[in-house]
Formats: sequence, structure tokens, C-alpha cells
Amino acid sequence: MKGIILAGGEGNRLKPLTEYTNKHLLHIYNQPMIYFPLSTLTNAGIKEILIITGPRHAGMFLQLLGEGRKFGCNLQFRVQEKAEGIAHALGLCRKYIGDDSCAVILGDNIFEDDLSKEIKEFANASREGAKGARIFLKEIENPQRFGVAELEGKKVMRIEEKPKNPKSNYAVSGLYLYDSEVFKIIDGLKPSNRGEYEITDVNNEYIKRGELTATILKKRWTDSGTFESLYRANEIAREIFLRKKFGGRNQESIKQKKDDTLKFVSEEQLSSLES
Repeated sequence: MKGIILAGGEGNRLKPLTEYTNKHLLHIYNQPMIYFPLSTLTNAGIKEILIITGPRHAGMFLQLLGEGRKFGCNLQFRVQEKAEGIAHALGLCRKYIGDDSCAVILGDNIFEDDLSKEIKEFANASREGAKGARIFLKEIENPQRFGVAELEGKKVMRIEEKPKNPKSNYAVSGLYLYDSEVFKIIDGLKPSNRGEYEITDVNNEYIKRGELTATILKKRWTDSGTFESLYRANEIAREIFLRKKFGGRNQESIKQKKDDTLKFVSEEQLSSLES
């Protein structure tokens, strides 16, 4: 399995922060945003990763990430000249992926769940000839900004892109696992009313084939495309960092106080981070 990180776009909803840099190079707590999707892939053992970005900031990604050695992977880069949708960006990766399966992640997504097991299971099944795709759903209060899954029990019946009146609260997160058939599906797409090639149309084709499965995320997930979601991403990243540094691995015992100071971190420990 190979990895794809989609880090293009103009980040218009985050202006003026994105007037001078790519959205995915903004910091989330103590790391550049791009580090989080990169970690999601490398933690699952993916060593070959292609980053798709726009022409304005490609050099900045190369300067920050290099060839990937410090992350334990091999990074390559490709420019999407014009933002024409997630599926269009994925289509640029055809030669890179070849006959392999791929894990595609949006560069502004942060997951509190460790999804290494699910990614490895899909990769192993694909190597043994299994077909299909897997998406990751999260129940949220206002899913209208995302693709939203219509469910019957645990089965995904259809996905609707940014609906005004969603049929469920299960948003499709920005991590997708595909077999190599995905590129044939992309070949048959037509632009949406927004003039983009939609990843939702790709996923709906897998649903028609009976080849799409879904995992429900248990913990927090957010994108970072608006100021509010950027704020949530910082909260999640801060807790992940403090848990690793001070909290051990007993994640079920972690609670937050009303003042947002994590219960398992003392004031003295927090102060040490500022010294």
C-alpha cells in the first residue's frame, strides 16, 4: 500500500492566515499541520508517500519535509496546477500507485483514533486480491460541510455531498482506502455543479458495486479548514501531545477539567513546558 496526502487548495476560509503560506503548513499546537496526516500514514507502516500540493507553495513543502528520511518514509511531490476536486487530485497519482492499493488522506485532517490496524488490514486484504474501498465516519452535530452517509444499520446506502438537510449526522472524514480500481472510476466521473471531480461520486460508485465498507470513529476527528475547526484541531493535538508526554497509555481514564487543564497533567508539569 502507498500513501497519498492531498495538500493543495488556497485555504480561502482561513484568510488572512493563508495569504502568505499554504494552509497545511500552518501550525497545529506544536507541529505543522501536515505532520498529522503524515503520522497517520507512517504509523500504519506506509513508507511510500506522495504529497499533492499547489504550485505556489510546493517549494515550502520540500524545504520542510525533504525526502522523508526523518519521518521514516520516502516522500515524493506532485503539483496540482488547478484545484479541481479531491478525485482530480487523486487521479494525478495513477502512475505512482500502479496496481497497488492506496491510503488517501486530506492534509488538514487530524484523528485522535489510531487507525493503523484498519489500514493494515485493508492493505493485507488487497494484497490477497480483495476489492473495494473503506471510509471512516464520525457522528457530529453539524455535518453539512462534509459528505454525509445515509445508513441502514451499519451499511452505507449512499453519500450526499454537503447536504442542506442531511439524512444522518455521520460525516465522511478525510481518510479513504482504495484498491487500484479507483482510477478507472475516476476516469468515468463528470464535474459536479461546483465544477469539481468529487470524491463522493467515487465512493458512491463503490457503494453501487457493493464494495464499500465503513468504520465508525470512536474518538475525536476534525478538519482544519475554518477558524473554528482549526481551534478544535489545536485542542485535540494538545491533548494527544500531553497524553504522550505525561499521561501514559491509559486513554480511557483521561478527563478534562472545566478550565481545560487535563486532569492527568499537573500545573507543575504544564509550567515545565514553558521553561
